[in-house]
Amino acid sequence: MNTMTMAVEGTRAAPKLERVIAVLLLGFVAALQVSIALADTLLAAVLLSWLFLRIRERVRPSAPAFFVPLVVYGGLTLVSSLFSVNPTASLIDSKQLVLLAIVPAVYDIARGRRATTVVDVIISVGAASAVFGIVQYGVLQYDNLGQRPQGALTHYMTYSGVLMLVIAAAAARLVFGARDRTWPALVMPALVVALALTFTRNAWIGACVAVGLLFVLKDFRLTALLPVVLAFLFVLAPEGLVNRLTSTFNAQDPANQDRFAMIEVGALMVREHPLTGVGPNMVPEAYPQYRPDYAVNKTNPHLHNVPLQIAAERGLPALAVWIWFVGAASLALFRLFRSPSDAVGLRSDPTIQRRPDVRVLASAGLASMAAMLAAGLFEYNFGDSEFLMLFLVLITLPFAASRPQDAPSARG
Repeated sequence: MNTMTMAVEGTRAAPKLERVIAVLLLGFVAALQVSIALADTLLAAVLLSWLFLRIRERVRPSAPAFFVPLVVYGGLTLVSSLFSVNPTASLIDSKQLVLLAIVPAVYDIARGRRATTVVDVIISVGAASAVFGIVQYGVLQYDNLGQRPQGALTHYMTYSGVLMLVIAAAAARLVFGARDRTWPALVMPALVVALALTFTRNAWIGACVAVGLLFVLKDFRLTALLPVVLAFLFVLAPEGLVNRLTSTFNAQDPANQDRFAMIEVGALMVREHPLTGVGPNMVPEAYPQYRPDYAVNKTNPHLHNVPLQIAAERGLPALAVWIWFVGAASLALFRLFRSPSDAVGLRSDPTIQRRPDVRVLASAGLASMAAMLAAGLFEYNFGDSEFLMLFLVLITLPFAASRPQDAPSARG
């Protein structure tokens, strides 16, 4: 697995089928912000038709280099499932590993200019979703912690995480785009307002870190704008949002208190099961066994922290491989951002197409990674299917954009 495609004689044998698959991919990324059932259906159609095309052309799938640690992570997840406190339930939960196939599929399908089209769809659907969330808050009374805006999705946490990633993509185009900046500029206010109205603090933090990183990459002096913008939003925000923000720093807040309990529970799980964890999706079942007296909730679906959750349910080796993935993907994205023509694995392939939008997409990938990591300290977003799918798409698109749209086949 690497970031270059082997060049041989011949071109795509079924261009019409490939165009159909590209349309299915656009439908899939649009559905991610509308319906998980529709997104799953379209993803299945994308993967099956893509595999059929690869088999028909006798082409070996390829992927960016960061896909290797993802595959190893998947393998360790299956090992953890076998040693789980409930192997059957853990193996069933591990079906989410199929989502990792998004990386080679997007890398192959969204080549060249198609990658930019994919981001156009993501931002446009995100704008519509943001408007829907604002209507929910202002008209349908989704205006409190018990009932928060969730767009067309099933949970406010998923909705806020997806909005966070869309903001990262739109901000990257605003900061680094040489063209097509009008549409992101028009929709950004709606995206920011909708995210604020979700009352979701981890997504607020993730979005701020993502935009802050983009400012640093562009010009460190731009970071001075961030506190000004935040102060402006703070002044204009409704009282409920202000109270939600200030509660972040209140150690007596029940939600904050319970997070301390989750850290203790996770540490105990890791200490007793360091190699394979308690098993995927077994944290709720094992939680009461480790729960301290001061914990607020009797159990929790997860530990609200990505590294801690991975270590507790899959073991320290899985956490180490996940860190490998984060490091490999971040380094490759940064190199692609700094010098697309000298990106790792691309320099030796004369068929690679150099495109100015590769840098924009690479910055969006870096911002998405930063947002996931920052928000992931307070929420297990890496385990949320809708979030994970959009995240994998965004970090793969820069590498797909670096490839010619009519790439030659790599025959097995």
